[in-house]
Amino acid sequence: MELNRTQLTEFVLRGITDRPELQVPLFLVFFFIYVTTMVGNLGLIFLIWKDPHLHTPMYLFLGNLAFADACTSSSVTPKMLMKFLNKSDMISMGECFAQFYFFCLSATAECFILVVMAYDRYVAICNPLLYLVVMSNRRCIQLISVSYLIGFLHGSLHVGLLFRLTFCSSNVIDHFYCDILPLYTISCTDPSINLLVLFIMAIFIQLSTFMSIIVSYAHVLFAILRTKSERGRNKAFSTCSSHLSSVSLFYGTLFIIYVLSGSDTDNSQGKMYSLFYTIIIPLLNPFIYSLRNKEVIGALRKLTK
Repeated sequence: MELNRTQLTEFVLRGITDRPELQVPLFLVFFFIYVTTMVGNLGLIFLIWKDPHLHTPMYLFLGNLAFADACTSSSVTPKMLMKFLNKSDMISMGECFAQFYFFCLSATAECFILVVMAYDRYVAICNPLLYLVVMSNRRCIQLISVSYLIGFLHGSLHVGLLFRLTFCSSNVIDHFYCDILPLYTISCTDPSINLLVLFIMAIFIQLSTFMSIIVSYAHVLFAILRTKSERGRNKAFSTCSSHLSSVSLFYGTLFIIYVLSGSDTDNSQGKMYSLFYTIIIPLLNPFIYSLRNKEVIGALRKLTK
């Protein structure tokens, strides 16, 4: 019996849909989305690196947010595109765990980068005279490094706990990537400990980071309302609105998937939430931050002249 419990070392990803007539159209749609996502995020990183006027803490953090988005999309989309093109939907256990690990790392890092961006706006608007001292190059690098370190540790924790599970009956993952909840569903080992850790970490990370952002922006809002200059008020609102839009999309979807839904989520509904979170948000973020940002648009115009 123990031998049988260790024989499943490959999984089958069912993908978004099994309907053959939709495979090519879906490939074209998601290929276009992926290319646009990579061009948008990597282009934003290149623009920030190229233009000296964008070498400020705010754009350093924005560049790292774009990098995290590119990593999130790249951890999921290529495998999904391969499944659309061929019928080989097998994925090894090592590849499956690695896919979830890199997804978890980049998504967790993004949570904390969003906190750092909120803190940056708080210091810039509420304590402008201390901004250059507080947000020094060294401090910025430390904050970014800690964000990625937490992502590394968070991913390592969940993947480490996955190795305590055995898969002995079904190896079919009803998802388009190796998400952790579908893996718990097909496990022959009781995943209660894994689910408890997942729930605690989801609550802790999402709630602590979200509340940090809310507190930062509450102070920012009061500071803006006290500003007598209408021009200054409009500029501050413009700077913060794109970040708040991104935060709302990111945390709203994340909270639904990992806190409210849990393992009882309807499969098709869960896939749609995951699709939005892993593919659509990384597509939207560079445009959310760029379209209303005069400095980014100005840098782009200079580059294209």
